[in-house]
Amino acid sequence: MTHSAPLHISNDSATHGAVSILGVASALGAPASGPDAGPAALQASGLVGRLRGLGITATWEQTLLPHDSVAPGASMEERLKSVAGLARSVAHQLAALNPARFPLILGGDHAIAIGTWPAIASRVATRGTLGLIWIDAHLDSHTGASTHSGNIHGMPLAAVLGEGDSLLTAIPGPRLDPHNVCIIGARSWEPEEFERLQRLGVTIFDMATIRERGLSAVFSDALGVVRRNTAAFGVTLDLDALDPTSFPAVTCLESGGLAADELSDALLALRACPDFAALEIVEYVPGLDPLGAGAAWIAEFAGAALGPGTALLRAKEQHFGAHNYAPLPVVFHRGQGVWLWDVEGRRYLDMMSAYSAVSFGHGHPRLLRALNDQAQRLALTSRAYSTDRLPLLLERLCTMFGYERALPVNTGLEAVETALKTVRKWAYKVKGVAPDRAGIIACEGNFHGRSIAIVGMSSEAQYRDGFGPFPPGFTLVPYADADALEAAITPDTAAFLVEAVQGEGGIIVPPDGYLARCAEICRRNNVLLVVDEVQTGLGRTGRLLACEHEGVHPDGVILGKALGGGLLPVSAFLADAAVMDVLHPGDHGSTFGGNPLGAAVALEVLDLLEETRPWENAARLGEHLMRRLADGAPPCVKAVRGRGLLVGIELDPRILDAATGAELLLARGIATKDTHHTVLRFAPPLVIDDAVLDGGIDVILDTLATASRRREHGPLHG
Repeated sequence: MTHSAPLHISNDSATHGAVSILGVASALGAPASGPDAGPAALQASGLVGRLRGLGITATWEQTLLPHDSVAPGASMEERLKSVAGLARSVAHQLAALNPARFPLILGGDHAIAIGTWPAIASRVATRGTLGLIWIDAHLDSHTGASTHSGNIHGMPLAAVLGEGDSLLTAIPGPRLDPHNVCIIGARSWEPEEFERLQRLGVTIFDMATIRERGLSAVFSDALGVVRRNTAAFGVTLDLDALDPTSFPAVTCLESGGLAADELSDALLALRACPDFAALEIVEYVPGLDPLGAGAAWIAEFAGAALGPGTALLRAKEQHFGAHNYAPLPVVFHRGQGVWLWDVEGRRYLDMMSAYSAVSFGHGHPRLLRALNDQAQRLALTSRAYSTDRLPLLLERLCTMFGYERALPVNTGLEAVETALKTVRKWAYKVKGVAPDRAGIIACEGNFHGRSIAIVGMSSEAQYRDGFGPFPPGFTLVPYADADALEAAITPDTAAFLVEAVQGEGGIIVPPDGYLARCAEICRRNNVLLVVDEVQTGLGRTGRLLACEHEGVHPDGVILGKALGGGLLPVSAFLADAAVMDVLHPGDHGSTFGGNPLGAAVALEVLDLLEETRPWENAARLGEHLMRRLADGAPPCVKAVRGRGLLVGIELDPRILDAATGAELLLARGIATKDTHHTVLRFAPPLVIDDAVLDGGIDVILDTLATASRRREHGPLHG
């Protein structure tokens, strides 16, 4: 079913449209057989489906085979004729391809490039010339007269540039201008090749240059070379450019090559290039890839280069999604450690950690291992049955945090709702409150989620607008005011629900002694103290739990976010048996709550917490972060506050509103978010190190200082 309304995207948005895949099953120019099986193996691996899952419409058009076989020991002339014949077939098929289709050519050996690039140059000839990025461990610039090994595999770039045997240089189509050709990743060549390319004017970025400058910077320079006064450009990727430790399924295994993940990140830049005309990937040897990791990487490389860009993806989200979020103008594609990459390959320092959910950074290897191992074993049964993961998690939660019972669910909102139901039933069954009279006290400025019940006790007008009527029984008191709490308690009060630090409320830290006083008031009045540690718990504020700063052990504690390791929603409500045992089978449940997959990840999270004690790093770096922000605060900053690595900068809206501040920081590579248009919040992964944090602080202070210097032009706001 097709939606009738069109998508609205900017005219300058780069989209590569529908992709046509041409396989070329050849090893005619290679030193050994193997890559000729590559196209069939990639087709069988489900490449088309993998690309479709990445938003790329791809069709496998056909796979070309050599016209004739070449007997072992055949003469160079016989082999050249065979390679030239196949190259002509490649060129013919590409010339006949619908101009609206984007060509993805899959080898086979790199000799097929002799047919690919003259044909692609012909496709764009009416608009101008073609540039070419050649990613390879070798220079591939021999001729029949200079080759040491006799392999035609080493000749294609020279032929594409018009040098070499006439059988190879006579393929129909324009020769490429060497000044618009560059090589990335070379680490093995012979003097004749290098001299030829120097004479012609080809730019070479060898591995020494990449190690010195970084692949992303080199790739950016390469784009400048191939796009200078050209109509379009192409990319050919010989997989032996990769280091064999990350990609061993090639014919030429030589150490010191490109890292697969870094290449994938670099290829993302192609999504923003409307003049990107074709992609060729060669030298995959499936016989050296028994587990299919190489095929998966090839899908990753193609997806990185050809996937939809920021403008199109944001347009789809706006067009097909409900408008309950207004995300910042970025589309993230990958995360590693404390870093995020967008779909065009730009890197950002993650200063949000998904609201503290990614405390151990993105892609932590132990958490991924726990996830993958359990996913292959058992992911879900529902709580109709017991599994071997959940009992271990329940035990660890109780012993680690000092409670007798734990009730696992999924999101933080679910855990809060679980706590609300439990304390109300406790009030009726244990405290003796009359039916339907149990009250719960919460704080103004709270944020415990967005269910009907929870927004019903919110003081934020937008969260309530249009969603009533709300369940009764909630009373609000000012945050950080213990006297107000005591005054609000009645004989019907079941519990006081409070955040140890108000995050969404603006990173509000209560005064010392507040929670301890609240605990004493609740004990004296037989009221349960329930602390929401969904965002503050598990090390975020410099202690395992934020309430430990005051030595408070609540009657109930709510955990979430970081408990799932940034991989899955995992949360829990913890309390002693006197509270939790009011629940009986059927009173409360969740199909996914306590699932073995989430339990396995959460167990690994708890192991990491005990082994690495990340709250110590959070305490030390949090003090450093707040001190530097306060000491260097420009005029737009009114206050800096926080605890551990949960820090807020309150801005003067007369100079800069926080939503605009978040966009300015995003443009400088800092990913954060505002709250209430007044406060910028910073909560990086707890594994961030001193140098990276200091670099981020430098950018934050410089960005805010620049905004402050513009204050004479009026407030900066979105």
